[in-house]
Amino acid sequence: MTQTDLLSTNDVRDRFSKAMSAMYQAEVPQYGTLLELVERVNQETLSQQPELQRRLEAQGELARLSVERHGAIRVGTAEELSMLRRLFAVMGMYPVGYYDLSEAGVPVHSTAFRPIEDDALARNPFRVFTSLLRLELIESEALRQRAAAILAKRDIFTPTVRELIERHESQGGLTSEEADQFVKEALETFRWHQDATVDLDTYQALHDEHRLIADVVCFKGPHINHLTPRTLDIDEVQRRMPEMGMNPKAVIEGPPRRESSILLRQTSFKALEESIRFAGDTQGTHTARFGEIEQRGMALTPKGRALYDRLLNEGRKQTAGLGNDDHQAVMNKVFAEFPDNDEAIRHQQLAYFHYHLTDTGRAFNGSVEKNMDALVEQGLVEAQPITYEDFLPVSAAGIFQSNLGGAQNDAYAANANREAFEEALGAQVTDELALYAERENMSKENVLARLKANT
Repeated sequence: MTQTDLLSTNDVRDRFSKAMSAMYQAEVPQYGTLLELVERVNQETLSQQPELQRRLEAQGELARLSVERHGAIRVGTAEELSMLRRLFAVMGMYPVGYYDLSEAGVPVHSTAFRPIEDDALARNPFRVFTSLLRLELIESEALRQRAAAILAKRDIFTPTVRELIERHESQGGLTSEEADQFVKEALETFRWHQDATVDLDTYQALHDEHRLIADVVCFKGPHINHLTPRTLDIDEVQRRMPEMGMNPKAVIEGPPRRESSILLRQTSFKALEESIRFAGDTQGTHTARFGEIEQRGMALTPKGRALYDRLLNEGRKQTAGLGNDDHQAVMNKVFAEFPDNDEAIRHQQLAYFHYHLTDTGRAFNGSVEKNMDALVEQGLVEAQPITYEDFLPVSAAGIFQSNLGGAQNDAYAANANREAFEEALGAQVTDELALYAERENMSKENVLARLKANT
């Protein structure tokens, strides 16, 4: 077998994400309605904002918009997390970022498996936000041991997908036929199961500790609990959701609406109450799966992120209990301190930008100015914000809590443990800020090299 017989990881990821989307739509029909709404709003937004369309096209993001999804799962053990790392590697997805959700009262810590290279992101930026349950944060030792014993009995991976993962690792990839088999087998890990693995009393005890704990421990696998399309106008989607029969969460998580979008804004429709058969044939219900939507803005530098975090904390103190309109009004006032103009943001080094030559720059053959600001002012170079590809722990926790019905539990708070997470993962997570900085620096170097080559 030659390398040319092997499918690229980008192709495997593209096949898997589309298959998962089809599976989830069959399981949660309202997800299909959500996709229709997002597509309609996106088309309207592009037609109303030609400059946005031009920018997305220039950044190679227009083509990926219709396929862009992020999923979310929660696992219970280090072995499950480590094997997931190997499974996602088959699709060219790697752990980026460490998220401590205990700071928002949720007993998990997380990473995002996603593509890293620019060409991979442009092809299909499929991401899976993956959380590991932190049993050590459960106060009751008896309940901790009970949960650990239940998790120890299950295997969330099929024997065939384990074999295919090993084959990928040994031969450096999968053939097209093997990739199709991999997709089929890997989907079984993320499929919904109506049968719980525990009796109703056990489920209720774990549920009373935290609904998320019951969701992780009591089923055959980590069912995908949402698949998130990307919208260009999340406020409009939020406004229209009730018209489409969806019950949106009370407020949009993240920063307020801005001309220059930053980081990530998220909302969702409320989780479905689904019928469950517990061990002993007892019938009951479980609430876990929901529909989420996101709007992505620019990636912030450490300086920009520090300002964002400070303003977010101030805003959260002032908006407790407010509805979405009042919430957004307060957040807009608080965030007035954050510049709402791309150039002002760039000059203050609050966000990362990708630099490329304009038509004038490509035709230029004079002496080269090494100062990037001067090149931009001369019209030789254009700076475009780099899209934020990652997540926000407070926003993720807000989505979890609104859909799982769990109130914040301060007993879990301030328990970040990146070292333990990476030990369970079997690898270090990549620093997302380093990826953005590297992309910005490479774009600057490429611009200067091309200008120099023209002289």
